Amino acid sequence: MRIEEHPVLSFQRGKKVTFTYDGVAMDGYENETVAAALHAAGIKILGYSPAKHRPRGFFCAVGKCSSCFMTVNGVPNVRTCVTKLREDMKVETQIGKGELF
Repeated sequence: MRIEEHPVLSFQRGKKVTFTYDGVAMDGYENETVAAALHAAGIKILGYSPAKHRPRGFFCAVGKCSSCFMTVNGVPNVRTCVTKLREDMKVETQIGKGELF
């Protein structure tokens, strides 16, 4: 589900782009965040906590918590709630702290 109109906020949605999420091709729009694109596609779990591997989802949407940490283009711990979507991004679910390769 995407918000198309809002009584207070204006949306400057860009062109449609394609990205992958855990190896699956998905569509989103420039100028929306990675987390928003995933949420619109029905993805509610963005990662898992480091200690007990409990599921985490879209929470604060302003980059202050760690609920949206994912691995993006090989970089772990990216705050997807504030990271703008771009063409050909590779987004992966992260379990725990993530690792650099």
